[in-house]
Amino acid sequence: MLDTRPPAVAGLFYPRDPGELAREVDALLAAVRAVPPGPCPKALIVPHAGYIYSGPIAASAFARVAPHGESIERVVLIGPAHRVFVPGLATPGAARLATPLGEVVVADEARELAANPAAHAKEHALEVILPFVQRVCPRARVVPVIGSRATPAEVGALLERYWGGRETLIVISSDLSHYEPYDVGRRRDTRTAERIVALDATLDGEDACGAIGIDGLLWLARAKHLRVELLDLRSSGDTAGDRARVVGYGAFACYEESR
Repeated sequence: MLDTRPPAVAGLFYPRDPGELAREVDALLAAVRAVPPGPCPKALIVPHAGYIYSGPIAASAFARVAPHGESIERVVLIGPAHRVFVPGLATPGAARLATPLGEVVVADEARELAANPAAHAKEHALEVILPFVQRVCPRARVVPVIGSRATPAEVGALLERYWGGRETLIVISSDLSHYEPYDVGRRRDTRTAERIVALDATLDGEDACGAIGIDGLLWLARAKHLRVELLDLRSSGDTAGDRARVVGYGAFACYEESR
């Protein structure tokens, strides 16, 4: 097992300076409109682009967790492998994950899963989520998993294995449509969001780059009767990019209705 997986995209997707990074994450969370009182989400779906593009959308989901963050002891992170093909699902095989804010301890149970350090080495899908976890859930250990090809049932089985209780939060990392004209992307992302809220576990990579994780969560959500709420739906054309070729971003919170 590796000791620590160092950050690969600090200074690119988010600030390298610890103070600047903490201030930016806190400002993104503070900018979210008043969060209604209620239970902590069991799961989130959040985007993973540079903070200038998708940070406000990710913050809208983590703001729902923030009032409960001190009680979260474990965060299960599922994201796509962008750079290296990963059949099935794999962890980084590291004891800790580093960001400019410090190190996040990898939960012991991650050792039960296959490791692929090379696939994680330059991957951003989970790394850009970690500073939000560090600021919102400071006591949490993580189970960090990426994959390229796995069925909804396979991903759902992994999530069921680590589902736990109120101490565990599931976070699925995914952007939505890629490089469409603004209006085309908006229509496509609206349809995708409707399918996610309806627990349709048949998304593909054209709908969302992290469809592997979304489909696994939705597959399990049907069995567990989760309610999915759309929190924010925008694109890079709404935040910091032009509107000729946009990337879509959605934030969703999943709730256990009995809680």
